[in-house]
Amino acid sequence: MTTIETSPEVAAATSSDADSGRFLASVADWLTSTDHKRIGRLYLAGGLLGLLDAVAISALLAVELLDNEGFVLDSGALPQLLDAQRIALIFGSLLPLAVAMCVAFVPIQLGAKAIAFPRLATTGFWMWFGGLILAGVALINDGGTLGFDSDMVDLFIVSLGLMAIGVTATAGSVATSILTTRAPGMTMRRVPPFTWSALVFSIGIFLVMPVFVGTLVYLFLDHRNARTGFGGNTGIFDWAGWLVTQPASFLFAIPAIGVLVEILPITFKKRMPARGLMFTGIALIGVAAFGAVTQQNLQNLPWSGSQLSGDDIEQKVRDLVPYSTFNLLPVLGMLVVMVIGLVIARPRRGMRVNVTAGFVLSFFGFGMIFVGMLGTVFYAIDDLGLQGTVFEGATLISIVYGAALAVMGAVAHWAPKLWGRTINATALLVLALLGMTGAVLAVFPHYISGFLGQEAGPIYSDGDLLAWNILVLVGHSLFLLTVVVFIVLTIMSTMGHDDDLGDDPWDAQTLEWMTTSPAPKDNYAELFVVHSPEPLLDLKESTTTADRSQA
Repeated sequence: MTTIETSPEVAAATSSDADSGRFLASVADWLTSTDHKRIGRLYLAGGLLGLLDAVAISALLAVELLDNEGFVLDSGALPQLLDAQRIALIFGSLLPLAVAMCVAFVPIQLGAKAIAFPRLATTGFWMWFGGLILAGVALINDGGTLGFDSDMVDLFIVSLGLMAIGVTATAGSVATSILTTRAPGMTMRRVPPFTWSALVFSIGIFLVMPVFVGTLVYLFLDHRNARTGFGGNTGIFDWAGWLVTQPASFLFAIPAIGVLVEILPITFKKRMPARGLMFTGIALIGVAAFGAVTQQNLQNLPWSGSQLSGDDIEQKVRDLVPYSTFNLLPVLGMLVVMVIGLVIARPRRGMRVNVTAGFVLSFFGFGMIFVGMLGTVFYAIDDLGLQGTVFEGATLISIVYGAALAVMGAVAHWAPKLWGRTINATALLVLALLGMTGAVLAVFPHYISGFLGQEAGPIYSDGDLLAWNILVLVGHSLFLLTVVVFIVLTIMSTMGHDDDLGDDPWDAQTLEWMTTSPAPKDNYAELFVVHSPEPLLDLKESTTTADRSQA
């Protein structure tokens, strides 16, 4: 189905009498914009600020683990900091960054002139942003899951629902765009890999968020009344915490995985082989959405300590089915993506490789996401004794930090289409190494100390575990520096326009590189007809063939 529509941009009210009037008009134009590239940049800015907040809070909590004498931080603020860390990691960074990439890049990949329901996408952003602000207000004023201010706890629950509804509204615009605004000839088999990952992500959001909001309604009513059915404020994460842990986080990281899949063929100058199998691998990762819908955040597997009777074997099989579905199938999907990636990267005679900063960042990000998924597989096994330790938090950090690195790669890759300039490649390569080092140090020491029995939360460790906690603090600090420097580099790259950039700086294959850099408001001056998954590559090959025949 093909529907190409344009959504008129809200006209900016200008004033010829005062610069302030023009400034206010420009601000209003941004705040009410229906240009998907602007909406995506708003989500990106909010997500990067949320990521900065999440990493800073993680570093503060890591400081708390260095002292076994008493509280380093204010003991009264620790419950709110623990809640703030989870909310900032998922709602403040992982979700908005994933949505930002989908909104900014999917319509232009489809050959569409606009995103479907642009005002719904804009409204979704402001609902998400407003909910994030309210969550911060609630936590600062003693709300959250362990807060004592009843009104602030209510506000905290409402803020979660507001953010969930906002993200769902924008995801609806993305999914509708993919299903209805593709260029003529672009079947679902021909959509770019990143667009496919955005569709899986958006459908997953539609499956997960209504269940989450419905749970919040029960929690809100319970907290406002008897507080007996769901445990009041202390039961919020008992009933709704499945959204801020695994495997729900697998779903939110799917667009980050799609970034690497998108850049791989460009890097190794090949058409993507086995596209259907690659798309199946990405869809398998989306099975994690069903784990969230059924609220099976971590299915435990008790395998030892009992006789292998018939009933015992039957129970173990029953435990194994949801465990395999929600934990192993996403890992299988990642393995499928990896295998096809190796096929693309297989060397051949005369092969030219175009390793860009976007590829390096997305490759490192993919690796950390995979590490987080593998960690979840082990965490769910009771016999390993990892439940209640820092191991689970490390798996979440691995997925979020990995997705953040991939988002940086996406911004580096598509920056020419957003603001007409590239980000300094040398600085980004150094930053990729710094970010990867920080992510590894923030995750792997707690994998080790989790096996050694370090409890989750602000627990004072003994001397045997202190070294691992110091490494974790160093890791969070390095990643915090990475985020700050990336934000600075991005802001610097938006200043001015590079006339020598060209429309296709990466020698790419897909439709978005056939328009100008930066892309105009309506993306394309003309309508393109697509005949294969790589229309730009087809054009280049036909031009080369014609030139040779003329010669």
